[in-house]
Amino acid sequence: MRKIILLGLMVLFLSPAVCAQEKVEAPVWNVGDKWTFTGNGSIEVAKADQSGYILKFSNETCIIETQTCNAILFEKNTCNRINAVEGDKRKKYIMGFRKILDFPFSAGKQWKDAYSAKELIGGGALEHLIDYSENFRILGWEDIEVKAGKFKVFKLEYKAIANSPHPWGPKDQEIKHYYWYSPDAKYFTNCQYDKVWMKDKKEIFNWELTSLQLKK
Repeated sequence: MRKIILLGLMVLFLSPAVCAQEKVEAPVWNVGDKWTFTGNGSIEVAKADQSGYILKFSNETCIIETQTCNAILFEKNTCNRINAVEGDKRKKYIMGFRKILDFPFSAGKQWKDAYSAKELIGGGALEHLIDYSENFRILGWEDIEVKAGKFKVFKLEYKAIANSPHPWGPKDQEIKHYYWYSPDAKYFTNCQYDKVWMKDKKEIFNWELTSLQLKK
């Protein structure tokens, strides 16, 4: 009888801990938090207030992550991208990856987004827009080691379907990337881009976290 009661108490106290591990809320970023990646790219929290967090991207950060923005305002509760920031000016963020961080995170969570944009890579922007439908899915927990250390991470699958209204543009072209997010690092630890998609794009490379600086 005592064993049954003891086991019951263990289940009672351990269950919240298990649930807490499975569901991860948005990170609390502080001014001065900084992540550095391979390729000498870095991201730093420049401002934090009630409106959200402004993250500044270095010139060396991959063009895919910045979407041509030097600074972006992230919403506090979800970390969705709200505005592209230029000095004191803020413009609604309408590019890709707007919801690549969409907290809370949990294994199996799926969500979608969509946008239209000119081609960012190659010999200049196309004169017509390409429509992208984005699908996000958290595949589950993994243990991973990068240059910055060992982390317990969520593996996130990003899939975009590109379509053009013009006959020479893409039709149902699938692009699939993978990201690994660490609650301890408060950001992605690494990324693996679609090999076929990046084959002729020399300016794009898979990256990983090399160091981080988190303020308390």
